[in-house]
Amino acid sequence: MSDLYEIPLDGVKFRRVCGGNQQEEEMESCVELAEIREGIYAVRDSKNPSAGTLRFTRAELEAFAKLF
Repeated sequence: MSDLYEIPLDGVKFRRVCGGNQQEEEMESCVELAEIREGIYAVRDSKNPSAGTLRFTRAELEAFAKLF
């Protein structure tokens, strides 16, 4: 597989995904998620999207989700 960070984000549509925040009752923790190629995703901070993205394969995201 090629470097996930070489895949361009041009035209990619991010969607907001929120979950509960354990520290403050009135705030949710949110990220933005986009499938940038089949089975490859970019994740970014919903409050600061210009800070950059992290890239993951579907298998990596599924393994992460199983921890919770």
